[in-house]
Amino acid sequence: MVLPSGVRERVAAVHGGSALPERLRLYDGWATDYDQDVAALEYRAPHLAAASLAFAFPAAPAGARLLDVACGTGLVARELHRRGFRCLHGVDGSAGMLERARSTGLYQELRQCVLGWEPLPGPAEQYDAVTVVGALGEGQVPSTVLPELLRVTKPGGFLCLTTRSNPSNLRYKRELEAELGKLEHCGAWQKLLAQEVEHWERAISEEESTRGTGYISGVVYLYQKCPVPPLEEE
Repeated sequence: MVLPSGVRERVAAVHGGSALPERLRLYDGWATDYDQDVAALEYRAPHLAAASLAFAFPAAPAGARLLDVACGTGLVARELHRRGFRCLHGVDGSAGMLERARSTGLYQELRQCVLGWEPLPGPAEQYDAVTVVGALGEGQVPSTVLPELLRVTKPGGFLCLTTRSNPSNLRYKRELEAELGKLEHCGAWQKLLAQEVEHWERAISEEESTRGTGYISGVVYLYQKCPVPPLEEE
């Protein structure tokens, strides 16, 4: 099945490296068609991330407080809710996306926040888990945001992150994995999972396709924040 041209154009536009105000405008305009577009793309990241997090969770998750960063229209929340998560907070930079997320009724709190340009709302160490699904990529959220994600996570809490492995995102993926490794090396968190997935979503061009499959690949990372703060380096 050939992707509708409108889907290809909308995905290419938001990944095109435009300046922040223009990118937020594009996401606002995409909000109405977003769910049907990602369904056409066979986008698996929300399902894969939620399944990985639920598998690692040590107890029934109904009382756990979770922050869905770059929550979009609420695709991750739907998957988490299916797995028993009930206390969901979300942030996103796009007012249009937040309006769609609010209509799901799955979030207890939604706030507008452009991660990478402003801190996450709220105090430190308040969440049992934090997810960032789909936003860690070239021209989107910078890889330098990882300490801010850790800041709002409780000691012992989980962080579930995803990124794409298609050619145009490989430089970003290398930078992200370098930052992930630095934080692990200094004892801020420990890696529980790094799962490469070949059929992540349908490619919007032959150049982005993995070995001519018509799909791009991606990866789910799962980390656990260390319960004791690491010693500062002298």
